[in-house]
Amino acid sequence: MSFQDLLDPLAIIKTLGLLGVVLIVFAESGLFFGFFFPGDSLLFTAGFLASQGLISIWGLLILCFIAAVAGDSVGYSFGKKTGPMIFSREDSFFFRKRHIETARAFYEKHGKKTIIFARFIPIVRTFAPIVAGVAGMEYKTFIRFNIIGGFIWTWGMLGLGYILGNSIPNAEHYLTPIIIVIILASFIPPAIEFIKHKKTKNPMV
Repeated sequence: MSFQDLLDPLAIIKTLGLLGVVLIVFAESGLFFGFFFPGDSLLFTAGFLASQGLISIWGLLILCFIAAVAGDSVGYSFGKKTGPMIFSREDSFFFRKRHIETARAFYEKHGKKTIIFARFIPIVRTFAPIVAGVAGMEYKTFIRFNIIGGFIWTWGMLGLGYILGNSIPNAEHYLTPIIIVIILASFIPPAIEFIKHKKTKNPMV
């Protein structure tokens, strides 16, 4: 399986099946090198294919939820162990300092609720639990928001794909355009945050 296939929700599901979806949800939820995976579109596509009987919807709902919560917990533990020194870490192929800085700015703005909100924002959802660990959020508080966010994200995206797949006649013909729309829509929040951040740094712009 090529690197390009790892960015294609359909290719991931057709090649790796349920296990692949679960592992990618886990990686994108808290392993810093998982930020490039297509989480939202992958869950939606998996839910859609489940509506066509190609994959188990209950297996997806249960295992993806567990993977999302476990991934965030691993990210939190990594941040707790690494501490502030992660902000001075040098860039590499799998790590970009700007990503964790973006997550930190988001965390400073939204506080504990970041763990829920970040689930729906690519890149930020990967680094938010790491930043929470660095910031020393109490684990009891973190795990509560982690469970809520993980449930809303996984069941919401899977459910959306499943419902649309069952509701639209010949829905398979519209799958690719829908995935493109979801991918584009998922980048609207970070784009808005980026613009706001630039305006804050350059108030005359």
